Amino acid sequence: MCELCGLADHRLSRRGLMAGASAALAASAFPSARLLAAEPPKEGASNAISPDAALQRIMEGNARYAANAPNERDFSAGRAVRSQGQAPIAAILSCADSRIAPELAFDQQPGDIFVLRVAGNIVNNDLLASIEYGVQFLGAPLVMVLGHSSCGAVDAAIKVLKDRVKLPGHLPELIAAIKPSVSAAEKSKAGELLDNATVENVRRQVARLKTAAPLIRKQYAAQKIDIVGGMYDIATGKVTMI
Repeated sequence: MCELCGLADHRLSRRGLMAGASAALAASAFPSARLLAAEPPKEGASNAISPDAALQRIMEGNARYAANAPNERDFSAGRAVRSQGQAPIAAILSCADSRIAPELAFDQQPGDIFVLRVAGNIVNNDLLASIEYGVQFLGAPLVMVLGHSSCGAVDAAIKVLKDRVKLPGHLPELIAAIKPSVSAAEKSKAGELLDNATVENVRRQVARLKTAAPLIRKQYAAQKIDIVGGMYDIATGKVTMI
């Protein structure tokens, strides 16, 4: 064999090894078709509890948080176990407001809550897909839409409707999803418009999730999950069910 042929063979085999390594890395970094076809968590999973039990657990945690008496935790403990997988007891769609941290507000450990955050805690297709993943493949028995007091996204929707404020960038797309809640809340003669619209927005997102085909609607109809709404009060830290 000539030197050039031997060098070519060497390069090809090296490329083959590098390609194989890249493929293996990609397979480990991204969910494969086999993962997405996997069965939901078994009965023995740590989150194999009823929706009511999951709700009770996080609300008891919120009571501790609001009373400034959270459980003491060693956050380094359990990391090795968590590296093997996750089994959250709830999927929580929260606003992106920096004053809210669902893991803290419900006094739960890492791995206990599957958190999704977006300004205005609205349901869009990307967030719906994430909730489907949390319910179908991680086995979360509870879904909560969590609104909060003084929500800037809802306030912006009010200003757009009442004062014809023009927003830059992609903000109009986000606010468009909240406008129907503001319009509905304007019909109420009691309370503040911002508070009423924020609550109405949570209710509408909960209603959308309950009918979200195919996965969430099916799980909800079979009573395998519950879907609830809550309001977080920034001043007190308390979550009130809606």
